[in-house]
Amino acid sequence: MAKSLVIVESPAKAKTIGKYLGKNFTVKASLGHIKDLPKNDIAVDVERDFRPSYVVIEGKKKLIEELKKAAKESDAVYLAADPDREGEAICYHLQEELQPKRADKPAMYRVTFNEITANAVRKAFESPRPVDTNLVDAQQARRVLDRLVGYKISPLLWDKVRRGLSAGRVQTVALRLIVDRERVIRAFQREEYWSIEVHLNAKKAPALKTSVAKRNGANLDVASEEAAAAIVKALGGAEYVVRSVVTKEKRRHAVPPFITSTLQQEAARKLRFSVKRTMMLAQRLYEGVEIGTEGAVGLITYMRTDSTRVSDDALTEVRELIAQRYGAGYLPESPNYYKTKKAAQDAHEAIRPTSAMRHPDEVAGNLSEDELKLYRLVWQRFVASQMTPAVFDQTTVEVTARGGDQADYLMRATGSVPKFDGFQAVYKEGKDQKDEEDAEESNRLPQVSEGETLKLKSIEPEQHFTEPPPRFTEATLVKELEADGVGRPSTYASILSTIQEREYVKKEGGRFFPTELGTVVTELLVESFADIFDMTYTARMEDELDEIEEGKMDWRTAMSDFYERFQKDLAEAERSMRDIKRMEVPTDQVCDKCGKPMVIKWGKHGSFLACTGYPECTSTRQLNVGLHELEGEEGKVEISEQDATEYCPNCGREMVLKKGRFGTFLACTGYPDCKTTKQLGEAQKAPDRPLEEKCPQCGLHLVVKSGRFGEFTACSGYPKCKYVKQQTIGVMCPQCGQAELSARRSKRGKTFYGCTRYPDCDFVAWAKPIPEKCPECGGNYLVEKVLKSGHFAACPNKECKYKREMAPAEVAD
Repeated sequence: MAKSLVIVESPAKAKTIGKYLGKNFTVKASLGHIKDLPKNDIAVDVERDFRPSYVVIEGKKKLIEELKKAAKESDAVYLAADPDREGEAICYHLQEELQPKRADKPAMYRVTFNEITANAVRKAFESPRPVDTNLVDAQQARRVLDRLVGYKISPLLWDKVRRGLSAGRVQTVALRLIVDRERVIRAFQREEYWSIEVHLNAKKAPALKTSVAKRNGANLDVASEEAAAAIVKALGGAEYVVRSVVTKEKRRHAVPPFITSTLQQEAARKLRFSVKRTMMLAQRLYEGVEIGTEGAVGLITYMRTDSTRVSDDALTEVRELIAQRYGAGYLPESPNYYKTKKAAQDAHEAIRPTSAMRHPDEVAGNLSEDELKLYRLVWQRFVASQMTPAVFDQTTVEVTARGGDQADYLMRATGSVPKFDGFQAVYKEGKDQKDEEDAEESNRLPQVSEGETLKLKSIEPEQHFTEPPPRFTEATLVKELEADGVGRPSTYASILSTIQEREYVKKEGGRFFPTELGTVVTELLVESFADIFDMTYTARMEDELDEIEEGKMDWRTAMSDFYERFQKDLAEAERSMRDIKRMEVPTDQVCDKCGKPMVIKWGKHGSFLACTGYPECTSTRQLNVGLHELEGEEGKVEISEQDATEYCPNCGREMVLKKGRFGTFLACTGYPDCKTTKQLGEAQKAPDRPLEEKCPQCGLHLVVKSGRFGEFTACSGYPKCKYVKQQTIGVMCPQCGQAELSARRSKRGKTFYGCTRYPDCDFVAWAKPIPEKCPECGGNYLVEKVLKSGHFAACPNKECKYKREMAPAEVAD
């Protein structure tokens, strides 16, 4: 029988698919993209309809020759990359390279599947199709857009701020969200308000906890302690009568199965996974995991999707599972269907287990700890999505009282009692913050009747202050980006990684804070490119990419419309963008060495104070606030009162802020006579933050601690239990193959990578390992090398010289 060649992206996927196809198919991996725009050139010819010039990625030439040879020996070639724009582009470039110019060239087909199962693979090969050029054009349009923005704007930032900076079409909008939120928080003025609870005793326990809701029929607004005290006094001797008791049935419906963005959000809320880690684990579960005698099995469907659609076969199977496992009461009469948003690609399915019958407990022994957590989350969400609603009895009790001030007061209490758990027997959706439903469920009401007189137990006024909107977490930032139509869920992981790697933001306590650099870059870009980095415009560009994918718009037209606007902004920015690198902002400070005025300058590590007597006087001082936080009049910044002066405990001189290799610290101005230093915040160590996860050694809860090198997760039972959860990097140990590698720090603070089975396995690497065999010497793994010329995947074997440039997608992951 004729032999066919199948090409996929990864070796793991090749192994799983090969098991289903049999001996008449040879399955090989392209290891991602084989062609890309070159690193050292813009490679987009604007004058020739934005024609991109792709080149073979460094290190892929030998692989392409192997694929060409295999294609020549085959009667048919099936391109089976992932079912999305990136996958289509990979297939298009493979077709370009492998399609020989001869009469007997092999037939070339495109096959796609949303899950890697025997049935899905068989169906895909029964109905192959040509490569979809609309999908390719949409991917190419995004690539060209990002290349134009990056290559045209980044040099401006290099000149005006600092070398090595980058601007991204979508990443800058995400950064702008974080910076704008920080401005709102800093400008927020807290307002005082009071709530008043009246606790009343009924005939039976517990006490009825009511809130004062109205006074003389109007909603109550208590703005001060005096107003609250007046109401407490008025209600002190009042008679309390139950005006009404209303009980109604309330149904809470199941949430849809996961799409990419909701999986990222829920994994962040419930599992504390970063978006990047969630997508990496989901990729593994999709491509295939070794399950005992079954071999490699794809456990979930494709994880880059914005559709909530579920196949009829999957619906039939999950309904059978629900009936068997939970009973008829949990099974709705017909399947639950969910609306998919307008722009979603409904050819894809929601993220679900490939078989609902494969319970998480059955595969627990074959998955890593984090893989199992994510699979369990996907399984529970999908099963719950096809179950009946949870039913509650919601009771609202209203109580009236005539106050001593002759005003009529209305008190109200609401509580919910579970009547039928429904889908919540399997799954409860996580929340970013508590809401009214949580308060109702925790509020137990006594049995009371209309007209019953209640006895006053206590009146409890409580002071509150309005709060600014919270800083973004990964989950809430993804939610905001999706709501605004900025980017696509498949790009969120690389966006969030990039803004952190560029040091535009930092994460503290799981929330994003813009750095001084991130704020300055955002201000410059928004000033000069207000329309390009506008939320609405960026969302419109995403819609246009969708239209290109659907064949409704020519990609060159979209590029032309964008570039016409972009070129005008670029020309103006080159003329008028503020030069931060060469700025000198006068201040009210004087040099403590020569007495001359000091100015604010911009350096490698941000803004700092420098003496105007330079170069004769080289005195500098670290600013303890960002440049964007300083205010002044008539061109002069007043910073004398930014912070209380701190004095050296040894000699009494003033201490000033300095920046060293381990960050900012306080140093005595008497240096070198006095060398006293003090680490900032050393007396204000952040408190431990408890987690729901339990210690695998002693069973106590884990907590997030702050250490010398940042946050880490450890047992709350320390020092009795010294368990520390290792932060794995998602790569199996190439030496023992039984555990993942984790990033650690040496005694000198240098990062290295070791096996989590240490000391049983002593594998160590100073460069980050990549789970990819060396194509030249056959070594088990490659390592990531970061050089001035870019990111490279290289063989760690000193005798092997193999090295290839890494694609942007690989670096982002």
